[in-house]
Amino acid sequence: MGEKKFVYRRKIIKQLYFSKLLSCSDLSEKIEKSLPLTTKLLNELVDKGVVIETGFAASTGGRRPVMYSLKADMMYVVAVAMDQFITRITILDMHNRYIIPVERLELPLAGNPDALRLVADFIETFIGNSGIDRKNIAGIGIGMPGFVDAAKGTNYTFLENNKSIDAYIADKVKLPVFIDNDSSLIALAELKFGAAREKKNAMVINAGWGVGLGLILNGQLFRGQNGFAGEFSHIPLFTNNKLCSCGKSGCLETEASLTAVVEKALDGLKQGKLSVLENLPSDHYEQASEAIVAAAGRGDKFSVELLSEAGYHIGRGVAILIHLLNPEVIILSGRGSSAGRIWQAPIQQALNEHCIPKLAANTSIAVSGLGYNAELIGAAALVMENYEREENKSFSIEKETSELIAI
Repeated sequence: MGEKKFVYRRKIIKQLYFSKLLSCSDLSEKIEKSLPLTTKLLNELVDKGVVIETGFAASTGGRRPVMYSLKADMMYVVAVAMDQFITRITILDMHNRYIIPVERLELPLAGNPDALRLVADFIETFIGNSGIDRKNIAGIGIGMPGFVDAAKGTNYTFLENNKSIDAYIADKVKLPVFIDNDSSLIALAELKFGAAREKKNAMVINAGWGVGLGLILNGQLFRGQNGFAGEFSHIPLFTNNKLCSCGKSGCLETEASLTAVVEKALDGLKQGKLSVLENLPSDHYEQASEAIVAAAGRGDKFSVELLSEAGYHIGRGVAILIHLLNPEVIILSGRGSSAGRIWQAPIQQALNEHCIPKLAANTSIAVSGLGYNAELIGAAALVMENYEREENKSFSIEKETSELIAI
């Protein structure tokens, strides 16, 4: 029974993390165990200071149930968000609040044989400097671009290594490590905590240096056979003879990504386009993209045109997906969501032009409230999604010798 209780308790912790507040009967239903057993396990977690009572639920006419939540500092999660140029890291508590400010590492991934070692060193140093005991850390979640096979711990685009990425980093930091594609984790964050919560079918657009896609089908994150679903960037929509990062030409990425926006901005300024943009850096695309979005927010005509054109092209791609999947909502999330409100109108225009009206009639467009933080929150959620897995027991903060929670 001891081994089973270990898993049941972790199921309770996992459910409270994602739901925030639950009654005992809610937990009994979610973990599919009897009410007496759930009550016993819950009381044990309360006694150990892992779970706290938060009062009574709102009245529905009968006896109001007691509600429970996780104690915010009962343990922590390390969240890592990578893109092609920047790696960010932070530590979150069980209420998804940042305990440590986000730190950044400029780390180009393409053609960088040292990238994996540098990421592992960055994580190890960050945890060491945080002052948080590792026994109080549930694990490390890492989002990264590229073709990521989460089950094998492999990225076939970046960070190639003769050992799985998660195993390599776990061996260095002595904590469980989970990896997934950045767009999948952004979609996971939206599903669990954001604009896709309680939605059955949604498409989450991660507009960044590429144009990623997270698919939520029947209320579940859809990763595909090998975890590669959602390579939206590489839909061949154009005959522009522009080489894509995948090696082919005419992909959506070549016209609709922030990379393409920056390149068009630099070309336009060279040709004498009037704009408040000045000294746009050609060697630092992150600064350049932020400057363009900021200028568009101030009404700069050239910047608005650049982002609107990209939004229209994204809409053309989304129109194809609507015909295939008929989603309830399209969510603009990730780095590019800062320009989401500028993109909404041109995306809708593209849908009006390219979608069968009956198919698109009930599909709405939403801008994420999680924004650029979505990948970090998704990385934390990835750890907690895997929290009850038996193989994590060797890293458990819940060993009998732990002073925190010997459960």
